[in-house]
Amino acid sequence: MATSDGTVIIGGGLAAAHAAQTLREQGYSGSITLIADEATPPYERPPLSKEFLQGKQDAEAGIAHDAEWYAAHDVTLVLGGHASEIDRRRHVVRLDSGDEHPYGQLLLATGADSRHLDLPGTDLPGVMMLRRLGDAQILKDALATGGRLAVVGAGWIGLEVASSARQAGMEVTVVAPNDTPLENVMGEKIGAHFAEVHRSNGVELRMGTQVNGIIERDGRAAGLDTSDGEVPADVVLIAIGAVPATSLAEAAGLETDNGVLVDGSLRTSDPDILAAGDVANAVNTKLGRLRVEHWDNAIRQGELAAKTILKHADRYDWLPYFFTDQFDLGMEYVGHAGPGAQAVVRGSLESGEFIAFWLEEGVVTAAMNVNIWDVNDTLRSIVGRAVAPERLADTKVELADL
Repeated sequence: MATSDGTVIIGGGLAAAHAAQTLREQGYSGSITLIADEATPPYERPPLSKEFLQGKQDAEAGIAHDAEWYAAHDVTLVLGGHASEIDRRRHVVRLDSGDEHPYGQLLLATGADSRHLDLPGTDLPGVMMLRRLGDAQILKDALATGGRLAVVGAGWIGLEVASSARQAGMEVTVVAPNDTPLENVMGEKIGAHFAEVHRSNGVELRMGTQVNGIIERDGRAAGLDTSDGEVPADVVLIAIGAVPATSLAEAAGLETDNGVLVDGSLRTSDPDILAAGDVANAVNTKLGRLRVEHWDNAIRQGELAAKTILKHADRYDWLPYFFTDQFDLGMEYVGHAGPGAQAVVRGSLESGEFIAFWLEEGVVTAAMNVNIWDVNDTLRSIVGRAVAPERLADTKVELADL
């Protein structure tokens, strides 16, 4: 029976990298094997739709640790290795190559995959999705040629790519079924502001529009067939969200539901297996069960998974945080607001500098600073408080006094 006192980590993102780092920083002496199915050591993904696409950051800048770091810290790095099976009885991870890696503790940091659009033509050349460095490089090369980009989806990735492509000189059309961009996350009022930012920078938004299929010409994608007519394009990006990469966990018989189900310490239904990052549907001790697809959460959960392996008492209790940069709009968001939350704006949307709060049953559940900096820690301290909407909106009341 293959057994080990060591740890195997499966994943190529920040959760995997920071789990390995934290284990070594906090004195873990067992073996560590990190298996990533890409040829690149684990890296951060937010720049793929922003700085990398815009040529402001090269691929190496996003790598969490280079190969030398893993060697220096006695971490076995297996690149291009696809884990095909978890044998829970034998405590072994099997790769497509046939190689086996025994584990005492196993961390699943398999992330999420782009959600596919099940429509005619999505397999044509010229139709792309953005999830990995290789995807970003192909898209970056396409942006460099100019022409027209059609984006299906008005979420974070779709809007960030639209911004990058427009700044690269492309004609850009965004098509989505919602009435406003980011409607499910930001609500109608703030979503409308993002729409105005994009339209004022030359992006065509076709909201409330269904995509029927991909137009084909000369064997490749030539645009979109939509309920609002045709959208000609040289490149089509499908950006309709992500789905947690749970196939390995499901095949192993672990409990899953919109991700791998884990407790507040990130342990799965098997006490020797943990999950962290985008794939983990975890119990947040303050907010309930959450699956969060943001880089800050991946880092923190990677660190927490390592502490759990080390038997250091800690829990998933932090507020989600993320950021975006689109044209001249930069923002930070902290908290977690439901789709029915009341949005309250402090300042002027028209000025482009404002703070937004979201209230549920009189309690602030999330806050966002737009082009106003060095206030996010203060906003974090306000989340969870019961504050009257008129006080939140009143700029005469200092943030620290809310």
